[in-house]
Amino acid sequence: MTGKLQGTTVEISPTDIEHATLAAIYSYWDKKRGTRTMPARADINPPDLREHLGWIILLDVLPDLSDFRYRLIGTKVARYFRAEATGLTVSEAFRPYGAGAVKGILAIHRKTARDRVPVMALGESAWLAEGYDNFATIYLPLSDDGEVCNMILSAFVFDYSAVRAASESMLP
Repeated sequence: MTGKLQGTTVEISPTDIEHATLAAIYSYWDKKRGTRTMPARADINPPDLREHLGWIILLDVLPDLSDFRYRLIGTKVARYFRAEATGLTVSEAFRPYGAGAVKGILAIHRKTARDRVPVMALGESAWLAEGYDNFATIYLPLSDDGEVCNMILSAFVFDYSAVRAASESMLP
């Protein structure tokens, strides 16, 4: 995966999550799953995550892990990517960044869904394009039946103040 997303480190079942938002969302997910491998979407109560909603992404897992469809994208994440991808698949949303980016992002989502494990990725965003801030993200599997991952709860964080300033400087 790191060959496709240069400068990105991927960790399976992370144990040390430094970013406060990612740590809080992971802790919430872990509490909601209890003794299960993963919680259900119905276990996730958005008001419980109110202060983190701008960073959250929710994706549907498509049949055979062929792709993943964005159901919800937090406002801070949409501002980072300078686009609204709700309703698009990962392949559609990342196509402008090249085949390597699509392949790498799909691989991380597939690992999360197939193995039903949390995955964390962090690093540089040079694989996106110049001007993107470094990031950290966590992917957390959800399951309605307790066996098959049918959704992924994700949080994508970065230096929001730098991205906001850059996007405001582009306004007429």
